[in-house]
Amino acid sequence: MANESTLEHDIYLFHEGNLRYSYQLLGAHPDVQDGVEGIRFAVWAPNAVQVSVVGVFNDWDGRQNPMEKVNENGVWLAFIPKLEKGTIYKYEILTAHGHLRLKADPYAFSSELRPDTASVVYPLDNYTWNDDEWMKDRKAKNIYESPVSIYELHLGSWKYIEPEVYYNYREYADMVIPYVKDLGYTHIELLPIMEHPFDRSWGYQTTGYFAVTSRYGSPDDFKYFVDQCHQHGLGVILDWVPGHFCKDEHGLRRFDGEALYEYQNPSKAEKTQWGTLTFDFGRSEVHSFLISNAIYWLKEYHLDGLRVDAVASMLYLDFGKNEGEWELNEYGGRENIEAVSFIKKMNEAVFEEVPDTLMMAEESTSWPLVSSPTYIGGLGFNYKWNMGWMNDMLKYMETDPIHRKYHHNLITFSLFYAFTENFVLPISHDEVVHGKKSLLNKMPGDYWQKFANLRAFLGYMYAHPGKKLLFMGGEFGQFDEWKDLEDLDWELLEYDSHAATKNYMKELHQLYLDSAPLWELDHKEEGFSWIDAQNYDQSIVSFARNSRTSNDQLIVVCNFTPQVYHDYKVGVPKHGSYKEIFSSDAERFGGSGQVNGGPLGTIPEPWQGQDQHITMTIPPLGVSFLKRTSVSKEENHEK
Repeated sequence: MANESTLEHDIYLFHEGNLRYSYQLLGAHPDVQDGVEGIRFAVWAPNAVQVSVVGVFNDWDGRQNPMEKVNENGVWLAFIPKLEKGTIYKYEILTAHGHLRLKADPYAFSSELRPDTASVVYPLDNYTWNDDEWMKDRKAKNIYESPVSIYELHLGSWKYIEPEVYYNYREYADMVIPYVKDLGYTHIELLPIMEHPFDRSWGYQTTGYFAVTSRYGSPDDFKYFVDQCHQHGLGVILDWVPGHFCKDEHGLRRFDGEALYEYQNPSKAEKTQWGTLTFDFGRSEVHSFLISNAIYWLKEYHLDGLRVDAVASMLYLDFGKNEGEWELNEYGGRENIEAVSFIKKMNEAVFEEVPDTLMMAEESTSWPLVSSPTYIGGLGFNYKWNMGWMNDMLKYMETDPIHRKYHHNLITFSLFYAFTENFVLPISHDEVVHGKKSLLNKMPGDYWQKFANLRAFLGYMYAHPGKKLLFMGGEFGQFDEWKDLEDLDWELLEYDSHAATKNYMKELHQLYLDSAPLWELDHKEEGFSWIDAQNYDQSIVSFARNSRTSNDQLIVVCNFTPQVYHDYKVGVPKHGSYKEIFSSDAERFGGSGQVNGGPLGTIPEPWQGQDQHITMTIPPLGVSFLKRTSVSKEENHEK
């Protein structure tokens, strides 16, 4: 056990909101006292009259192992000899109102399998990591100038044994990693795997913030999953939900009989649209809890980043509320000032402790400087999901091609703000559930056109500035929307169109990984330049993606109608010869085969603001990537 002065100092920092590793103080930890091995328990419950540790080991009798209140701010301690890993326990709390409550440990590292709700003693030092090379390379990598393509998945509905019976994290590692790696993704993003009582919350309504859900195995099993991802060259990002928590009786709600982790004021506490409670972002101990939790996942599980859920719900007091359900802040605004301060403090702490991490905000409004450092007034994340691009593009793609010319701004508007943040382009689970239809089934037209539209959309997505994220099933054209209680329709891969779509994603990823212009200057204006953004009548756009090497450039031409065009003139910035290196309309992808096979020489006639142009075939509902393969005689002479 830590010596008394260290313990007092840690408790002081906890109450100040500055104990970044509070999970090492609170919770259940193996310890030795007076030469006897056992488990030390610590919990924060300032409003409790008495707290006891109960479990099978004492017949759930709170009189057997009472805890000692060690300070007036409500930290309780107990040491119970001879308890071991795997011990099941809860805290029995006597409230000021005379009620007894049984609560799971907020800092437990493991929990019973639902529907059981007790905490489980589980030391963190059992696992031996083998990802040193990955972690070393991660420190040296400039992620902003690197390819990032994220496969978002929900483990239980990716593949299962039978409904509500899942594989172990180790088994998922053996299945998921080869599949995702073969497709060419750089990262996996998991929907929350913190302990949660209700399967259909997908982990977004959490009870055990420090506990890996036991649906899929133990903490060590999950460490194996991450370790194997790293050894096979895949990063792992985890969805994290610091904005709100569920009301289940064994969880954080009124933990010691009073509002503790949540706001006392119901207008600030209640997330009525989700039936959850907002954390009290003005409470220092909540700061220690949440900041420690972020650091815990990044440090103890070697995660490469956190995708922070529902940031807008934290920033705004009126989020999801009707008039009369919320109150103005002290300055008369609708911003939650305490939450803004907390977010900045959290990001500062995370980047001080884990500088090479990813902190990605799902922030759906126009809040400025989300992905900028706090010292220039930003929120301190280093990435933001581009929800505006997602909404515009899905609206555009769902429009019948004959009408798309009237909505042309939906595919061009994002470039007005594409470099104001470090963006991720997300097509996530939220877009393919609750009646929104699958990505493939959003596409208009007949069977062939649906797949062609999907290929065109994904091609444009990978050509557009910003890192990429696609939810599972989108890579092979899942026809049904996400069925969260079933696994993916893997049998579709027996059909040519779906198998070809998966192959398309594999080759599109290879193009992406091999092409520095598609990622090296993702967040800088010089990485992108329009050639023609105005051809709304034919729904065709063309642009250049650039890298730091002046001659390393890709020309991208996108046609969002089923019309084929021959001898179509495209302005190009440099003389020479161009080759179509990738076409979404290739027959091997299920396309019509309207490709450009031979070299496309430049014609010295100005077009579309360029000094010269090429003529090419424009495929139906297709995206073409062109690269200059030879320089002109003039350039050779200049050299």
